[in-house]
Amino acid sequence: MGVESRYKLQLGYMERGERNLITDVPGVRVGHTTLHEGEIHTGVTAILPHGGDLFHDKCVAAAHVINGFGKSVGLVQVQELGTLETPVLLTNTLSVGTVSTALVEYMLERNEDIGVKTGTVNPIVMECNDGHLNDIRGLHVTRAHVRAALEAAAETFEEGAVGAGAGMSCYSLKGGIGSASRKFSLYGNSYTVGTLLLTNFGTLRDLTVAGDHVGARLFEEDQRAAEQDKGSVIIIIATDAPLSARQLERAAKRAQSGLARTGSISGNGSGEIALAFTTANRLAHYSAGRPETISMLYEEDMDFVFRAVIECVEESVISSMLHAKTVAGRAGNRRESLAERLFPGM
Repeated sequence: MGVESRYKLQLGYMERGERNLITDVPGVRVGHTTLHEGEIHTGVTAILPHGGDLFHDKCVAAAHVINGFGKSVGLVQVQELGTLETPVLLTNTLSVGTVSTALVEYMLERNEDIGVKTGTVNPIVMECNDGHLNDIRGLHVTRAHVRAALEAAAETFEEGAVGAGAGMSCYSLKGGIGSASRKFSLYGNSYTVGTLLLTNFGTLRDLTVAGDHVGARLFEEDQRAAEQDKGSVIIIIATDAPLSARQLERAAKRAQSGLARTGSISGNGSGEIALAFTTANRLAHYSAGRPETISMLYEEDMDFVFRAVIECVEESVISSMLHAKTVAGRAGNRRESLAERLFPGM
């Protein structure tokens, strides 16, 4: 059940997709591997843009860095070439190397020409620091965990303290994985925008839910939560609307407006990165001996996409927190569930 119906919250007014998940964009799938044991609270989340051969049938893509306090892999090539050629993997900061290696192995198994008949491959791995709750120094994420997340990818998936979000914190409460989708009609066609967020940012005092500055009230109840904003948030935006890489970058920039609706100030120590892709425009790896052609929206119609991104990002943040249960982790650290604080007994 979506947070808007379960908790009677009004988060935007555009029409939602069937599942209200990023996987409402046809072809997109998501899988998790979740580790919750003792002081270990971490994992991997995999986003597959389509079910085909991503290396040879690339999605047009773009990336926007809101605040660059992060350790991501692969963004430079996305910004330069405007394409996405692997699944997108999310994990904790110190597991980026392991996850990147596992993703390269996954792609090599499926493409015998990589590194032999053609160039190498550009793995996309992004991260947040879950060290408050997770024994991050233990390097508990393995290549097998990555493979399991990729193999688990499906149209339905869990939100909250799962996958890469297992040990994340958001607004001094429990964060994690959140997702949402919006639909709009143009030119006689229906299009979908979906987002998936890994939330690990913000301070309690700033938290705003559906326009209600609830963080101030919760802060008064527990002033121990006065912490500096030094986390991160990763924003994945998917759509089946035909957009160019330039238009996708414009859409990715609007993610910050969605974060701001929840109270974010994009603090100095918060790594905040948005990656956007479309499944409508594909580019072949090998030349067909003729110019490539893509479709794109008329610029004034981009307002539909902008609003959809903003609403989805806002709802994804709140959804990640309302789906997450309270977690007690490393060194006795604890993050409470927003649902338990705002809606006790539900």
